[in-house]
Amino acid sequence: MKVKIATAALIAASLGTGAHAECGEVTITEMDWASSAVVTGVSKFLMEQGYGCTVQTVPSSTVPSLVSVAETGKPDIVTELWINGAPAYNEMEEAGTITTVADVLSDGGNEGWWLPKYLVDEHPELATIDGLLANPDLVGGRFHNCPDGWACKNTNTDLTRNFGLVDAGFEIFVHGSGETLATSIASAYESREPWLGYYWAPTALLGKYEMVAVDMGEYNEEVFLCAADADCTATGVSGWPVGPVKTVVTNDFSDREPEIAELMSNVSFTNAQMSDVLAWKEANNASNEEAAVYFLTTYSDVWPGWLNDDARARLSALLQ
Repeated sequence: MKVKIATAALIAASLGTGAHAECGEVTITEMDWASSAVVTGVSKFLMEQGYGCTVQTVPSSTVPSLVSVAETGKPDIVTELWINGAPAYNEMEEAGTITTVADVLSDGGNEGWWLPKYLVDEHPELATIDGLLANPDLVGGRFHNCPDGWACKNTNTDLTRNFGLVDAGFEIFVHGSGETLATSIASAYESREPWLGYYWAPTALLGKYEMVAVDMGEYNEEVFLCAADADCTATGVSGWPVGPVKTVVTNDFSDREPEIAELMSNVSFTNAQMSDVLAWKEANNASNEEAAVYFLTTYSDVWPGWLNDDARARLSALLQ
């Protein structure tokens, strides 16, 4: 299966876009986590092979992508934007800088603090804040935080302090990348060692390793939005809500390339679909491009409805 998909991707890449080049240059984010890379890979494939765009991917993460849009007007498309951790999102939309075009994860994303199930099975109290504060040694005395540049790093910095983890002696460990954060979970699980930290779904990792969310209480919007803002120090506590996950485009881009803005308004994945793609990608050690073509070939009843008639005909012929 992997060879077939890789070959299809290679054929598609070799076809060129000049014969139907109605679209110009497009820049789109590729955030530094796996599901975003799949969204970007699928979108890039559709834009290039269906609409004739010249697409440049821009490695980024939540906060830097919005800063770049605010300061330079680029990239044109920011996808898989978890807006609960992006206070600038509302300001930029109200200012007319960006337009939200889609819920790219149709049933939202699940963020929070997680523990391996084997720890909770042995010590059920650990799935509560009070249980964590009373037993830091049982979870290794460390909270695994997001990397710099991820908005969740700001949120967790305030919440770990306000919930009392810092005073209880927990080390708040900031990972250098999403890869090392993921590796820390896998390593702990394989060795059945303690682990506590932030993660999210849909991901192949939480599909592979059974984790339990810590009960952090009710969501407090005012506290949470302040905690996510690096320039605001939150003084209260909040749980994590189910997160809206959006695709936004700059207003200039929407005016310049309305067909592509319309395409991106249709690109949307369920958590089940995304988890399936991520699990396949990991199991096959596949590239982002191969994962994108896996989605296109496996879910051929889904993506054609995203396209205009001409693009649908081109891609259906290619991936039949």
